[in-house]
Amino acid sequence: QVQLVESGGGLVQAGGSLRLSCAASGRTFSIYAMAWFRQAPGKEREFVAAINWSGGNTVYADSVKGRFTISSDNAKNTVYLQMNSLKPEDTAVYYCAADKSFLTTHPIQYDYWGQGTQVTVSS
Repeated sequence: QVQLVESGGGLVQAGGSLRLSCAASGRTFSIYAMAWFRQAPGKEREFVAAINWSGGNTVYADSVKGRFTISSDNAKNTVYLQMNSLKPEDTAVYYCAADKSFLTTHPIQYDYWGQGTQVTVSS
């Protein structure tokens, strides 16, 4: 099993920045890729960004390209999401996820999930 704990959410004004962290523990050697998803009230969970755990390959949703950066620190078993130029539409609960086999944008493929951290962007 892998446990994921997110941190770093909060309230920020439009145009501001936040950095989310996701610390993995347990059988971290089994992780192939990690990702961030988000879910706003009344909406489906949507893909934000993903990174290959060992190779550093990254994938981004079009809505965050150029504003968000995903990175990882394998020594700390931690993945980060640097969010710049935040917009009110970025408001959501942000979830960290880990996959044992694929680097994918589909939430159903992911094996492990964190509890989520709230990000609120005020206009």
